[in-house]
Amino acid sequence: MADPQLTLQISNLSKTYSNGVQALKNLSLTIGTNMFGLLGPNGAGKSTLMRTVATLQDADSGEVSFDGLDVLRQKDSVRRILGYLPQEFGVYPKMSALDMLDHLAVMKGILNRGERKEMVYGLLQQTNLWDVRKKKLGTFSGGMKQRFGIAQALLGNPKLIIVDEPTAGLDPTERNRFLNLLSSIGRNVIVILSTHIVDDVRELCPQMAIISQGEVLLQGSPTQSIDALGGKIWRKMMDDAAELAEVEKTLHVISTHLVAGLTEVRVYADSHPGGGFSPVDPDIEDVYFLNLSRGQRN
Repeated sequence: MADPQLTLQISNLSKTYSNGVQALKNLSLTIGTNMFGLLGPNGAGKSTLMRTVATLQDADSGEVSFDGLDVLRQKDSVRRILGYLPQEFGVYPKMSALDMLDHLAVMKGILNRGERKEMVYGLLQQTNLWDVRKKKLGTFSGGMKQRFGIAQALLGNPKLIIVDEPTAGLDPTERNRFLNLLSSIGRNVIVILSTHIVDDVRELCPQMAIISQGEVLLQGSPTQSIDALGGKIWRKMMDDAAELAEVEKTLHVISTHLVAGLTEVRVYADSHPGGGFSPVDPDIEDVYFLNLSRGQRN
């Protein structure tokens, strides 16, 4: 029998900080079982949203429900089924991975020693940290610290797992190892991956949302969102700033990248824009930058 589907329902969530910054503006999202990518630039409101769902801060208005629980009011009940890896995950540098994970398991309410030992040992093996379990956390690389962060987030078999900017600062090898670990967590929980790295979402997430300035710009499937741009993305290599400035006046430029000393300019147009542009297959970055540019135009 298949596991029942879980749903996280976020409705009209708003949050304004005391300095006047409106981090969330009537934001609504429906997130189901599996990996869900939350994409947006720094300052988009991603961390505010994640901290609110993780019961670490209150919203000004709106509702959040998960698996029959009122997230904003039943915080203790939510915390029992929540795993959270924040953007800045502090560790005790002089404690070993084994001792720290055991300590965190006790704090999570796993008090039976045999059950705790089985869970801690299993998580150290799952996150490929078994061989370094007795090393001090302060000696861990960035990737090892992030894998330890996932291990602590998985304590108690959570139904909702939130990871905030987990691959920022990791080298390519550690990033791949970490993404493989995330994808192996399972298909019967909700994992929210909050990031500004678009490839993380393309590789992992069947569903995603793009948010900017506290609002949802797009929610849907990465694959379908890319397919919808077929025949509408065009590119040209330029080395002249004046030419680029002229193009920006007349065409919908969605991104510019330096490639081998030249500027690759990508534009969105329903038909061939002329001027030496050639068609190119769209990718997830095109989806991301197009939606951000539309959000800025509105």
